[in-house]
Amino acid sequence: MKNSLIVHQKKEEERETVDATLGASARESQSEIIVYRFKMMSGILSRRWLSSSLRYLNEVPGAGVGGSTAGAAGAATGRLSIQIQEAELTDLEKKDEIFKRQRQLASKAVKMKDHSHYGHNRPGSLNFQQPIHEHLHRGRPIWELTAPIKKTAGRNNTGKITVRGRGGGHKQRARLVDFHRLEGGRQTVIRIEYDPTRSGHIALIKHNETGLISYILASTGLRAGDEIESFRSGLPEDFLNDMKANNNGEVDEALLSSRTMQKGNCMPIRMIPVGSIVHNIGLQPNGPGKFARSAGTFGRILTKYPEKSKVVVKMSSGEHRYVHIDSTATLGTVSNREHQTESLGKAGRNRYRGFRPKVRGVAMNACDHPHGGGRGKSKSNKVSQSMWGIKKFAKTRKFKKVNKLKVQDRPRR
Repeated sequence: MKNSLIVHQKKEEERETVDATLGASARESQSEIIVYRFKMMSGILSRRWLSSSLRYLNEVPGAGVGGSTAGAAGAATGRLSIQIQEAELTDLEKKDEIFKRQRQLASKAVKMKDHSHYGHNRPGSLNFQQPIHEHLHRGRPIWELTAPIKKTAGRNNTGKITVRGRGGGHKQRARLVDFHRLEGGRQTVIRIEYDPTRSGHIALIKHNETGLISYILASTGLRAGDEIESFRSGLPEDFLNDMKANNNGEVDEALLSSRTMQKGNCMPIRMIPVGSIVHNIGLQPNGPGKFARSAGTFGRILTKYPEKSKVVVKMSSGEHRYVHIDSTATLGTVSNREHQTESLGKAGRNRYRGFRPKVRGVAMNACDHPHGGGRGKSKSNKVSQSMWGIKKFAKTRKFKKVNKLKVQDRPRR
């Protein structure tokens, strides 16, 4: 909501006349609070000014807002709050609000693993926190569906450091995940596995007819024994023939929806209704999934333009962009949305993952960083910038290199 409140306070002693529409309670009060609505300016200062104004009014005893139901509650309790008007929200925005509330409630209900119950009083054990997933497979992965990862420690082919803060880490094998979903037909989920190279979980599936096994991204709520299907090449002919035979040669939309609209099913975006939540979103008709592949991410289909062969999809970051209408997507969100609640507890666990410490710029010499040098721990009166001189919050993308598939940029600070 880009709406906020401006609060002006006028003393009754300075007023010559009192509006006839004010009630008796407003006349007896020492002051009147007038509330206006306007589009809030973007920036941190405006938000800080608004929060300080609301904090001041909340400290005033008996302060109320006249002319609204929220004012009656404020006059009774002496508190002032901002309430969202439901009439100003669209249907998709209401769905997003409901979905966010459901995710918050689900994240609070997750069981967390820690070492405080075992008598470990060391900081690395007390601060450790990790979600418990009892449905994950405890054994090893399928060896044929993995590949070795060669550690480079952030160096390129000439030995120079191209990515800082990398090195060491435990030996890992990459899971070969199928992002294309080319083979159609029913497939059964054998188990849900943990993947050390990604934040989301993966599912091992087996084709019911051919018996081929593969890894895919696990959707939220997908469990062993569930059946999923890929409609990338279209609907099965036997399913269409049976449905037409039982429905006088017509397609039953309810039966079709019950067959296709299941979490974990992959299909072209042309077949997915507007407002649906999807992940593993592709860019081209024959390409793999590119967007919304990390834990808890998803996209929402906003608008379809069949004449342009394009679809507008809203990403988790808030960005709106064009996607080809014949590209594929998977229904649901990526699993393990509780990944953000994880706390490693100590620096050593970050070293196990292959991340080295990050040195601050003010701790370097002047020849190594623009913030370095000097007789103190300060960057003096310099603008915050990177090691290569790129200013903080500055846009580096030139206009000639702008992304033409982007409809609306993500919200920025």
